[in-house]
Amino acid sequence: MNRVDEVLGLAGAEVADVIATAALAPSVHNTQPWRFRLASDRIELHPDLDRHLPATDPENRELRLSCGAALFNTRLALRAHGVKPLVTLLPGSDAPGALATVRRGGSRELDEETRQLIRAVPVRRSNRKPFRDVPVPAGHRQALVRAAERERSWLHVVTDHEDRARLQRLVAKAHGVQAQDPRVRAELGAWTGTRVDDGVPAASAGIRPAPQDEWALRDFHAAERLPGKDYESDPLVVVLCSFYDGPLAELQTGQALQRVLLTATTLGLSVSFMSQAIEVRSVREELRRSLGGGVVPQTVLRIGFGSPVPPTPRRAVTDFLL
Repeated sequence: MNRVDEVLGLAGAEVADVIATAALAPSVHNTQPWRFRLASDRIELHPDLDRHLPATDPENRELRLSCGAALFNTRLALRAHGVKPLVTLLPGSDAPGALATVRRGGSRELDEETRQLIRAVPVRRSNRKPFRDVPVPAGHRQALVRAAERERSWLHVVTDHEDRARLQRLVAKAHGVQAQDPRVRAELGAWTGTRVDDGVPAASAGIRPAPQDEWALRDFHAAERLPGKDYESDPLVVVLCSFYDGPLAELQTGQALQRVLLTATTLGLSVSFMSQAIEVRSVREELRRSLGGGVVPQTVLRIGFGSPVPPTPRRAVTDFLL
């Protein structure tokens, strides 16, 4: 941290902690597609376009969603250090190329909810293993819906049988499109298994999907499952949505995504992604119409009570700095 002596009134070690905390956000295939430019009066969040996935995420929608999640972690980390963050999304000429700037908006004491979210950041995981056959209580579902609303987003909880069957079909349809695309398969292979400080290692891959599974899940070169062992048939499935489309909405919903994930962690819940239906444009439009057209689906989440999984690797703080 020798390049900047002080940022937002924080010492170098504290700024390093903020960036390390931001980088614990989720991203597709754990690509970690964010960079930070530091100045005495601001932290700028930039996309790392060298880490985008042109086949899987051709419009960079999920890249911006991931950066929004990293921004939410940045907000939490600054709160932990006594700084009230003042965020500007898509600042334009004020910070060319940045997705967001964060300045100091004064100081603010931590409330208990924020303390819990801060504690949840380092223990949150994307859990690709099967969940236990235990329903998610209604109170937990309501807490997740409120978390999305706090960040001006909408969490559609799939409960109706017909709605569920339709979403299963759309996820399977998108999964099939991607399975036939050699570029998507190549990206999945490139970010799976043998990487050191990013990607999805074998320990985080879950178990290998099978044709009889009710939900189409990606195969991160996972271990073979035990004979007769199936994924759970009835996880809680939700669609996180924005109220409008475009980069600003994706950054906003990324912050909602991370609040939902961290809230789930505080409740003892595990979460993984079923993003295929968002990544294939034609299927995403079908999903949007099925939701009534008034909201824009941004990601699909599978939620339940899972067994412990190890963290995925993260790059060094200095690798994230511009």
